[in-house]
Amino acid sequence: MPSSVMSTSSRVGGPQPPDAVRVTGLRKSYGGRTVLDGIDLRIPAGSVFALLGPNGAGKTTVVGILSTLVAADAGDLHVGGHDLAADPQAVRAAIGVTGQFSAVDGLITGEENMLLMADLHHLPRREGRRAAAELLERFGLADAAHRPASTYSGGMRRRLDIAMTLVGDPRVIFLDEPTTGLDPRSRHTMWQIVRELVSDGVTVLLTTQYLEEADQLADRIAVLTGGRIAAQGTAEELKRLIPGGHVRLRFCDPSAYRSAALALREAARDDEALTLRIPSDGTQRELRSLLDRLDCAGIEADGLTVHTPDLDDVFLALTGPAHSPDQPEENLR
Repeated sequence: MPSSVMSTSSRVGGPQPPDAVRVTGLRKSYGGRTVLDGIDLRIPAGSVFALLGPNGAGKTTVVGILSTLVAADAGDLHVGGHDLAADPQAVRAAIGVTGQFSAVDGLITGEENMLLMADLHHLPRREGRRAAAELLERFGLADAAHRPASTYSGGMRRRLDIAMTLVGDPRVIFLDEPTTGLDPRSRHTMWQIVRELVSDGVTVLLTTQYLEEADQLADRIAVLTGGRIAAQGTAEELKRLIPGGHVRLRFCDPSAYRSAALALREAARDDEALTLRIPSDGTQRELRSLLDRLDCAGIEADGLTVHTPDLDDVFLALTGPAHSPDQPEENLR
């Protein structure tokens, strides 16, 4: 299990987009307990960045600090091109936040929730009504606009919550575990909404405990544990940090199988299934080397599959034993 902070290389080639969020040396303690211990993050504009970690790891604290709800103890923090310490009001104008618990008021209608947000953003009445109508339509809530939000399903309330976040046209959005408690269909609907936001140039910082969610959505992922970033990179880069990847070769001809086993002596054999398992990180370079060795020996496999660790493996390897119940996620609600 990795014991030190690791970082994977970033993508190269082509002009790099500007940073929508840049965090250097972020620190925060509560009552003598260090929650964040020198966090560094860089989130390019127009991308999805997922922050993974067990309960109590500090994910919600990161969102609270970057959204100006919680003061940092130390760190150089920039959001939407603004210095958070020097100009928090400009940061607030540039961001939208959807927390773990819905901000929807169930006693009023969906439309009234939207108009309330428009008033909070000081939009003129006509512009507020236009924005509310457009967003309710976009999120599939137009037919339910005049119903009390208390009658909405969990997925509808979550969509309304994000629609309310978008009233001020933020360019950076913090989604703190937005799909917790949703059924699979509603979760997939939320994923599509996030993809559409990013296609419009919005930057999304997503905290989640659903590893499939990070794998599906995030351009880059950071694993937060014990107040530190254990590793960050693309999903594929993180998977390659964990041992266990391999290439599996399948043969129909026993003679070809035996020849391949002689040529690839490091391979684990399955004589019944006529398969060979070769340790590999699954990179193009390693696959090319393996195929070149087979070509030189005049051997052709009938099937080739690449197996790499998934994000579950990464999460378990990097975060270690589960946090004890007496260290819950910090309370920022």
